[in-house]
Amino acid sequence: MEDGQIIELYWNRDQRAIGETDGKYGKLLHGIAWNVLRSREDSEECVNDTYLRAWEAIPPTRPGVFRVWLGQITRNLSLDRWKSRRAEKRGGGAEVLLGELEDCLPAPAGRAVEDGELAELLNVFLRRLSREGRAMFLRRYWYGESVAEVAEALGCGEGKVKSSLFRSRKALREYLEKEGIAV
Repeated sequence: MEDGQIIELYWNRDQRAIGETDGKYGKLLHGIAWNVLRSREDSEECVNDTYLRAWEAIPPTRPGVFRVWLGQITRNLSLDRWKSRRAEKRGGGAEVLLGELEDCLPAPAGRAVEDGELAELLNVFLRRLSREGRAMFLRRYWYGESVAEVAEALGCGEGKVKSSLFRSRKALREYLEKEGIAV
């Protein structure tokens, strides 16, 4: 079923919308949640909460790119759950990802940057990367895939992925500093 048809099911309050969404995007959403949480139960709960959020948001919202919109909801829910669980125990996928990005994210003591401004700066930065570099960066830091998973998906070696990610993080740091954002 096409995304527009699924959104219409939500719009018409037809409960088949959840099943259609799960059938088309369930595997992707579970993957996003798993990559952050590394827990089957927590991942399942975040995906179910994603469907609830979609049900509550449509209408009045009409998502532009449904897959990306759902992925963002799942990612945000997963990160929120990870943060709440972090106090209980250390480790996991999100901690590794955030650790890798720590040196190129805005410093709390630096110039205050709004989320919207940072998002726009990241979008500009990502558009400047090569198609492959952008795919690697997004797969690693947005979808939370391991280096091995990124390499397999893009048909290259893990060393190439690691090198590209290192160069991208360095370039992001330099770009943000050039824009006046202290990192």
